[in-house]
Amino acid sequence: MAEEEKNSQQSEEEQMQTTMGLIVNAGNAKSFAVEAIKAAKEGDFDKAHDKLDDAQKALVSAHNTQTGMLTKEAQGEHAQVTLLMVHSQDHLMTAITFVDLATNFVDVYEQLDELKK
Repeated sequence: MAEEEKNSQQSEEEQMQTTMGLIVNAGNAKSFAVEAIKAAKEGDFDKAHDKLDDAQKALVSAHNTQTGMLTKEAQGEHAQVTLLMVHSQDHLMTAITFVDLATNFVDVYEQLDELKK
């Protein structure tokens, strides 16, 4: 019984770390996207594209974490759904949307800059 409880605690801790990793990577992606928009607004398009690249890398990390969670679920290793887990998924979806919009904002700022010339 003690071994089973220890494994359960390790599993909960592992799930917590995975969930927090998802939140961190999604949050980083959104932050990089905000920085990309600010750089584009200031006319620094190289920096804007670098920040969009950073945002995409963070999204890939977050998405890989999510894929790992889904794979475990599909293999019968059911996770306890917590408010924190739901929050992490919300963060990821918001970050994906925000990075998509930031990419378009950078494009628009580039087009405006060309029209000014």
